[in-house]
Amino acid sequence: SAAMRLAALLAALRPVLPLVLGLSLGCSLSLLRASWSQSGGEDPCLGAAGRPGALAGGARLEAADGRPGPGHEDFRPRIVPYYRDPNKPYKKVLRTRYIQTELGFHERLFVAVLTSKATLNTLAVAVNKTVAHHFPRLLYFTGLRSAKVPHGMVLVAHGDERPIWLMYETMHYIHQHFGSDYDWFYIMQDDTYAQAEQVKALVTHLSINQDVYLGRAEEFIGGDEQARYCHGGFGYLISRSLLLKLHPHLDSCRNEILSVRPDEWLGRCIIDFLGITCVSQLQGQHYHTYELAKNTEPEKEEEEEFQAALAVHPVSDTTLMYRLHKRFSRIQLDRAYQEIQDLQMQIRNLTSLTPAGEAGLTWPVGINAPFLPKSRFEVISWDYFTEQHLFSCPDGSPKCELSGASKADVSEIIESALEQLNSRYQPLLRFSKRQLLNGYRRFDPTRGMEYTLDLLLEAVTQKGHSHVLAKRVSLVRPLSKVEIIPMPYVTEATRVQLVLPLTVQDLDFVANFLDMFAMNTLDTHDNALLTLLFIYHPYDAQRVSQVDVFAGVKAMVGELEKRYAEVKIPWISVKTEVPSQVKLMDIVSKKHPVDTLFFLASVWTEINMEFLNRCRMNTISNWQVFFPVHFQEFNPALVYRGEQTASSSTDFLRDGHFDRHSFAEACFYNSDYMTARTKLAADILDRDEVLESMEVFDVFLHYSGLHLFRAVEPGLVQKYALRSCNPRLSEELYHRCVLSNLEGLASRSHLAMALFEQEQANST
Repeated sequence: SAAMRLAALLAALRPVLPLVLGLSLGCSLSLLRASWSQSGGEDPCLGAAGRPGALAGGARLEAADGRPGPGHEDFRPRIVPYYRDPNKPYKKVLRTRYIQTELGFHERLFVAVLTSKATLNTLAVAVNKTVAHHFPRLLYFTGLRSAKVPHGMVLVAHGDERPIWLMYETMHYIHQHFGSDYDWFYIMQDDTYAQAEQVKALVTHLSINQDVYLGRAEEFIGGDEQARYCHGGFGYLISRSLLLKLHPHLDSCRNEILSVRPDEWLGRCIIDFLGITCVSQLQGQHYHTYELAKNTEPEKEEEEEFQAALAVHPVSDTTLMYRLHKRFSRIQLDRAYQEIQDLQMQIRNLTSLTPAGEAGLTWPVGINAPFLPKSRFEVISWDYFTEQHLFSCPDGSPKCELSGASKADVSEIIESALEQLNSRYQPLLRFSKRQLLNGYRRFDPTRGMEYTLDLLLEAVTQKGHSHVLAKRVSLVRPLSKVEIIPMPYVTEATRVQLVLPLTVQDLDFVANFLDMFAMNTLDTHDNALLTLLFIYHPYDAQRVSQVDVFAGVKAMVGELEKRYAEVKIPWISVKTEVPSQVKLMDIVSKKHPVDTLFFLASVWTEINMEFLNRCRMNTISNWQVFFPVHFQEFNPALVYRGEQTASSSTDFLRDGHFDRHSFAEACFYNSDYMTARTKLAADILDRDEVLESMEVFDVFLHYSGLHLFRAVEPGLVQKYALRSCNPRLSEELYHRCVLSNLEGLASRSHLAMALFEQEQANST
């Protein structure tokens, strides 16, 4: 019947019914929104300030409908389309170095400091030491440069000390070199102290789609009552859009406007040609300034106007500049501490409303709760220390002297504990340290370094009575703001030169190494080369004309060169009883250019493109060397005991461990090795026997100022093999080799299971 057919139809459409309803509702809402956006009418909120040509408060709107005008389209990210012509051969697309360049993003703030030859080595240096490390880019502009430019300062000299000429050339230089890279330009003098963090915070609250001329507004002498210029002594802020519009008129301003002061000249130029006057307040943000009187004592200034100032002027000498910096740093620190206390109070008040209640309140308030281990293997151990010794040493010894950074850390934490106790109990009690009885510390990755101190204290009352008591205090040094360390730019296009030392004991594993090298580098046309280093024992070297122990390897190399006609795999023959890694590297280093990127490999290494790219990215010439920790597979006879082995896929790590005792693999540039090796040679003179107890890692660690990047490398997997440890090497190297073999057998659970099965077999 019709009812049954309708019911069957509804049953068939029921699964797609939500989709149909959703599409219908979405289309209806989009049509409704389109009708609203197309409706005409002017914005009644825009007045005369939005009309071009009128004097505006440092900024103008460009379109009557409230949208950014054509001149501001570059403030939006732009996607560069990629089009491939099918008639032309494929060519690799060259991408920009940074994604923000491709999307058209700009840096936020550029700072220009106007100085002179007379004050370059005094006030300009003081400015550089107080604020330069806070600003992302800072340049100094002068007419004439002195014979010696202070270290760490980027100086631009225009060749003329006339103030107006200096301002004109500075604005022209900023537009030419940085006009397309920055959104804001802050111009100050070297006799100005600026609170760098406050200036940076100011520009983050201002809109970049307006013409901004912000500073301390001053009246022109005998000029228009409404027109204002920004006083140069207190610094002023100019937006990128204003700079772009001002640049075509700079030549006219230089020829037509007469002025003694460069800040007045610039202000008159902006007003006459752009109709924009200086303002001290814009978009709810105030540009606070403070004028210093003679013989001012910054430490005694308590006025609210002084504490709120972004810029202070005039600063007559360098000592006053440093005193101002110290005073404002203390003000900012006190504000930060007060803000922390307010936030902690708010957290305490809100804790009672949470599901956990007051029991969920952790100490210190606002810091992450301590890490809760889920098993005994995750328990973070405490390190015991006294004022003289540490009982958890890096080299594994039970006791070592407290020195260096650890000693400074302990001294600072004891001093902080006494300071907190005195601030809490004074003036009733005053504490002084007699002795540190016990000290414990541990690093909690979720919150920071934790300390527990047992202190023997002497407490003195207001009446002078003293008493000795023992107190336990707990302290936390929380993890602070994560900071990105700038690193030199590197690419993945660098050629990698693999160096493979081979001994007679390695012959059984060479075939697998060459197969992996051919499959992952030669077949994929990776930019990598291979050099073999044949290490002959003196006995084998004497018989090489009759029996060459490496003849099979040389035959395999010949087959590879026939298969890949464009590939050449050279080899170097060395005769030695003690294959010192440093001596072998000396031979290889002399046969390659200084800019060669070496990857020192072992015969058990499985080469792959993923690791080679990380080798390129983690190794930076004259900056950083890379020593990866490879993943060592366990002995399959102990791990699987006749069962099916794990998959050979490299998408996950198989049963094994990261071998921290091995330093055989390394990535470094030849120039860095040669520099460190020269320092080593000057230190050991002619004592070549010292080289037998060293590895390449030791050379970089002790004789170079480079960063040593030591990290686990999941892309470097080695199959299990029992390494042959040469007893002629140093005791430390031989001991590390033995430990590597022992720990590479199996995990504790696998070893326990093997022992259990053996005992079961023996008992039966």
